[in-house]
Amino acid sequence: MDNKQINIGIIGCGRIAQTRHIPEYASNKNANILGYFDFNKQRAEEIAKEYGGKVYESVEDMLSDNDIDAVSVCVTNSAHASISIQALNAGKNVLCEKPMATSLEDSEAMVLAAKKNHKLLMIDQNQRFAKAHVRAKELLDKDTIGKVLTFKSTFGHGGPETWSVDGGPNTWFFDKNKSKYGSIFDLGVHKIDLVQYLLDSTVNNVSARLTTLDKRNSTGNLIGVDDNAISIYELNNGIIGTVTSSWTYYGEEDNSTIIYGSKGIMKIYDDPTYSIVVIKKNGERILYDIDQIQTNDNQTKSGVMDEFINSLIEKRTPKSDAESVINSMRAVFASIESNETGKRVSISEKK
Repeated sequence: MDNKQINIGIIGCGRIAQTRHIPEYASNKNANILGYFDFNKQRAEEIAKEYGGKVYESVEDMLSDNDIDAVSVCVTNSAHASISIQALNAGKNVLCEKPMATSLEDSEAMVLAAKKNHKLLMIDQNQRFAKAHVRAKELLDKDTIGKVLTFKSTFGHGGPETWSVDGGPNTWFFDKNKSKYGSIFDLGVHKIDLVQYLLDSTVNNVSARLTTLDKRNSTGNLIGVDDNAISIYELNNGIIGTVTSSWTYYGEEDNSTIIYGSKGIMKIYDDPTYSIVVIKKNGERILYDIDQIQTNDNQTKSGVMDEFINSLIEKRTPKSDAESVINSMRAVFASIESNETGKRVSISEKK
């Protein structure tokens, strides 16, 4: 692999590719987008015209191109595993969108394929890279709020129908065949991954409720996937808390995480002005003005594509490699099982 230029192929040219992957690769001097594939060929052609590169006739066509070093997999949830494994088996490094896969078995098969082929597999768990989350982890590691006891993390907005490239009630996010699950896959997986990253522990027990309260398809019926998911997570280090994901926050987006410790409270992306607010036991407030959280309407550089390219050049494990994301997927699927059975699910008993 050339030490300076990593040749990239984009598989799936929908909104996430258009707003994140493609412009972020384009702005990285060590990345070179060779080409694109999308089932909507016209969409791929329009992007190739804007950014340069060729349009491939099929996924196989792209993966058989020896000049391509790595691919971004930006397709519907249901195809993440099959295409990522296909790419890894073709000798390509892979950056896959979240959720990693639509089953735990598929997630584990992806990790095995990466190991077998000695290739990198990174998952776009972009909340690990948000500047305030990086700083929050440093502050937590320094015992800023003492021993962490509980937490609540929320990710809610008005729904993907305003965000998806094919928007409205027919968005693929609402189609169970393509998305498998709703808000927990779209939003919840981010916060489940973030909590484990910040608190340096993994989820052990889960009690969850997934429900569809408001979203309807074009025929006026409630959609077949969850528009709200609320879970109680117990971590291996004894910390307990909640993660809420919602597509029915119609007033404003909420992407906050609040952590309660023995010496105080840390609020991350909760205050519109200060990205971290620490409130000590004695009432002292410490304010950190670091950055603003990513929202659907306010897209700034995520840092994910830069990390992927840098890890390839430096021949090291990326910050959100698939093996580290497996624990998040275990927690997601335990939530789904808890909702289906109405029982608390223990992850350690399953391993």
